[in-house]
Amino acid sequence: MGIRLPIFMALHANKIFKWQQHLHSRNHSNVPKGHIVVYVGEAQKKRFVVPISYLNHPSFVDLLNRVVEEFGYNHPMGGLTIPCKEEAFITLTSQLRAS
Repeated sequence: MGIRLPIFMALHANKIFKWQQHLHSRNHSNVPKGHIVVYVGEAQKKRFVVPISYLNHPSFVDLLNRVVEEFGYNHPMGGLTIPCKEEAFITLTSQLRAS
């Protein structure tokens, strides 16, 4: 049994996971198996660790698609960067956690 990723994420999942490995080795941070690091914020970025299962939720995929459309694939923090308001991201992830 595996996780079925949306087409958008399936095409770029390998790149994200390679960045995750790079970030993990660089910062010696603990990221639990089955999770990824996401940097969120407009000016100052805050680090969040979220389950990979979020990549299956249409609302999270929609957020990632909007990020790519506006900002492309440049992730200067070394991990997946989502330049949105932290409160909006927390609201979204809270809804995903509750579902």
